Amino acid sequence: MKFFTVFLFSMLLFGCVDKKDPAKATKRPNIVLIVTDDQGWGDLSFNGNSNLETPNLDQLAKTGAYFENFYVQPVCSPTRAELLCGRQFQRLGVYATSAGGERLNLDETTLAELFKKAGYQTAAYGKWHNGMQPPYHPNSRGFDDFYGFASGHWGNYFDPLIEHNGKLVRGNGFLPDDLTVKGLDFITRNKDKPFLLYLPYNTPHSPMQVPDRYWNKFEARELTKKHKDTTLEDITFTKAALAMVENIDHNVGRILKKLRELELEENTIVVYLSDNGPNGWRWNDGMRGRKGSTDEGGVRSPLFISWKNTIPAFKKISQVVSTIDILPTLAALADIEVKTQKPLDGINIESLIFEDNPSMESRFIYNHWNGKTSVRSAEFRLDHENRLYHIPSDRGQTKDVAKNYPEVYTSLLNARKNWLQDIPEPSTDSRPFTIGHPEFKTTQLPARDGIAHGAIERSNKYPNCSFFTNWKSIEDTISWDIEVLSDGDYEVIMYYSCAEKNVGSTLFLEFGTGKLSKTITAFHDPPLQGMENDRIPRIESYIKDFKPVSMGVIKLKKGKGQLKLGATEITGEEVIDFRLLLFNKLN
Repeated sequence: MKFFTVFLFSMLLFGCVDKKDPAKATKRPNIVLIVTDDQGWGDLSFNGNSNLETPNLDQLAKTGAYFENFYVQPVCSPTRAELLCGRQFQRLGVYATSAGGERLNLDETTLAELFKKAGYQTAAYGKWHNGMQPPYHPNSRGFDDFYGFASGHWGNYFDPLIEHNGKLVRGNGFLPDDLTVKGLDFITRNKDKPFLLYLPYNTPHSPMQVPDRYWNKFEARELTKKHKDTTLEDITFTKAALAMVENIDHNVGRILKKLRELELEENTIVVYLSDNGPNGWRWNDGMRGRKGSTDEGGVRSPLFISWKNTIPAFKKISQVVSTIDILPTLAALADIEVKTQKPLDGINIESLIFEDNPSMESRFIYNHWNGKTSVRSAEFRLDHENRLYHIPSDRGQTKDVAKNYPEVYTSLLNARKNWLQDIPEPSTDSRPFTIGHPEFKTTQLPARDGIAHGAIERSNKYPNCSFFTNWKSIEDTISWDIEVLSDGDYEVIMYYSCAEKNVGSTLFLEFGTGKLSKTITAFHDPPLQGMENDRIPRIESYIKDFKPVSMGVIKLKKGKGQLKLGATEITGEEVIDFRLLLFNKLN
């Protein structure tokens, strides 16, 4: 007995106890966590959509557990925050999808931090969307390696300018393909160590860009499955989205093939989900709502969890579960103790995966966005307009049954009221943008996070991946509310464009007593880009190939205040178009 106790303790500390046989111990299971961006529940052939083929994803579902009633939040950053922390997003400091409102509070513990502490190698490749500047950056939230972008969307998916551990780099080819290559390399390098690979793909989020080999298959195809209101559907947009999903399927297939080649299948848990409902009106099995909606169509997501020869194959799970359940469940599967500063909202759903007739306490799942809240129980959904629907018989939410189930109706109303009182949304954000984290040399400060004053305009109403333009007066400025985390000298690199006729303007940058100036001596006037790769006109900003120039070295003192970028002299009609500041700490 004493020997077994010591043996069990050793396995918990250094390895993983087999779920079926406690006497059989292996290396802790690897985790591959794949999240897609704006893919609807219906964007899979596994879920009945005959418009496309997703054989690799279908096979992933068949080799493990698939969840019929899995719910995320209506938009990107809230879902990603809940996935990383196992807590409702309003508790985490997340209330928007840009301009700082997407950041995770610093006293939250992430999935990556828990697994890293347990000895895992950790990497995130793709769209982060939970904070750019350290200590909000993924490298300071538990991920050893990060390659991708931190904004809510990106302006170009072909050879884009992205970042690798804080340094700006040029991507290689179509971004989801490139992210997959990074994932394959990470798996190969860590095949003999436990690893956590987080692959948050950037598609099928717009701009609707996809390689020809996928687009050509759909361009002339007649779609057999359409949105229930065909007047709302943009068929070209739908075709582009489905082509992007087939590319995702191809890349997931590459990941699964690599696991087979390295004989890692039996010790790797693969998880697949989307972050919200579809980003357009298209077939979604008749469900009401799309991205941004708290109805079924906006928050129901596929969830597949596969672990060869451990999780039963083709296990259908009908119980209602949520994004907040992923962290406690993966930790349990890997025998990792969950030690966090704040209590989790999610639960360990391991019993649903392994037991034939699991018991599960009654619970409510809350979906919230833009002042609208709906509540999902095992059988019902109360929508944001206080209508009640019996989901097993009415997934499309067509018949209000509140009068038929008065007790259920009252309980859901009360549950929502209490929930909103428990976790109210923040009305203001007092968190400044951070510069100069002691453990990081480089900090990005993009136009996305700035405030324009005077006549300066943003290139698009959606801040992510935008730039500032129409800078015509010395009264015009750009500001950021920042906190400098450590004293030091910082070289400032500015990314700009400038027409030849406007060369000669002098800019200044100041914070507290620190100030520097720079005269623009070289023109750089590239055209807008992106439309050449778009399959349908975008709603977001187009981009430019902005030029980096050193503004010089500024001495920054630790503390909070306003960083201001302005002009003291204008020689032409405009100053510059502005995209980004990079702060490189020199000492």
